[in-house]
Amino acid sequence: MAMDLNLLRMFLAVAETASFRAAADALGVTRSAVSQGIRRLEDGLGVALVQRSTRSVRLTEAGARLHRQVVGPLRTVAAALEDAPGDGPPRGLLRVNVSSIAERFLSGELVARFVEAHPGITLDVTVSDDPIDLVAGGFDAGVRLGEVIEQDMVAVPLTGPQRQVAVAAPAYLERNGLPRHPRELVNHRCIGWRPAPEVAPYRWEFSEGGREFEVDVGAQVTTNDLRLMLRTALAGGGISFGLEENYRQWLRSGELVALLGDYLPEFDGFYLYYPNRNNQPPKLRALVEHVRRFRAEG
Repeated sequence: MAMDLNLLRMFLAVAETASFRAAADALGVTRSAVSQGIRRLEDGLGVALVQRSTRSVRLTEAGARLHRQVVGPLRTVAAALEDAPGDGPPRGLLRVNVSSIAERFLSGELVARFVEAHPGITLDVTVSDDPIDLVAGGFDAGVRLGEVIEQDMVAVPLTGPQRQVAVAAPAYLERNGLPRHPRELVNHRCIGWRPAPEVAPYRWEFSEGGREFEVDVGAQVTTNDLRLMLRTALAGGGISFGLEENYRQWLRSGELVALLGDYLPEFDGFYLYYPNRNNQPPKLRALVEHVRRFRAEG
C-alpha cells in the first residue's frame, strides 16, 4: 500500500507517549486527528496496532513490532529532512535525556548559554533515572555517569571524576554525634533515595582498604526528590547521601558538613553520549561542541 508518512509519525508519537492526547500535543494537532490517523493506518495495514481504553493506550503485538521496525528509519528521515539545507545555523528539536543527579547539566547555566548561542534549536530535556534506549525513546543524546553508558555509544566528558558524600547539618550532629564509620549510620536518622515507589531504597556505597561494601542504613525518610533530601538535611532532619557536586554550595557555606570522607573514593563522572553514526545532525554537533567548551571553561 502507498504509505502516508504522516500516519507513521502519528503512530510513533502515540507509541512513545502511550496517549492520544499527549501525541496530539506533541504534533500540534487535535486528538481527533490522531485517533483518525491511527485508524486509517490500521485499516490500511489490516491489523490493530493499539489497544484503547478510557484511561490508556498501549501497543498490540503487531503495533510493538511495527514500532521496532520503523522507529530508526523514521528518525533518520526526520533528521535528514531537518538538516537538508545545511548552510545555515543549526536548527530543529534536540531531545536530551538527563539523569536527575547531573547537576552540571541541570544547574541552568549550560542550557541558558546553549540556547542563547543557538536560537534555531529547541532544546527538550527529559529528567529521568530510568534505563533508557536513546534511539527507541526518540532522544538525540543523554547525560549519565560513565559507568552506565553502553560501550557502543560516543561519550563526551561533561565533568571530571565524581565522589559521593554523606552530609548533615551541624545542628543534627550536635544533637546526635558524628558517625566515625559507615556501619554506624544504622544508629542515625538517615534520608534515603529511591527511584520509584516499588523499588527498594538505594543502599549507600563505601570503600575500605580497597574493598567496596554497601550499608543498608534503614532510612527513616525516603524520597525520589533530591530537593527534599537536601532541604531535610539542611533543616537538621538527618544524614543524607549523594554526589558531592550537588551539595557543594552548602558545604562551602558551612550549612552542611561532609562525613566519612575516608570511605568515599572518586569514580568516573558524567558524559554527554549519543549513538555512533556517520552523519551527525548539526544540532547535535552544536551541543557536543558547547559541552566541550563549557567543561574547558570550568
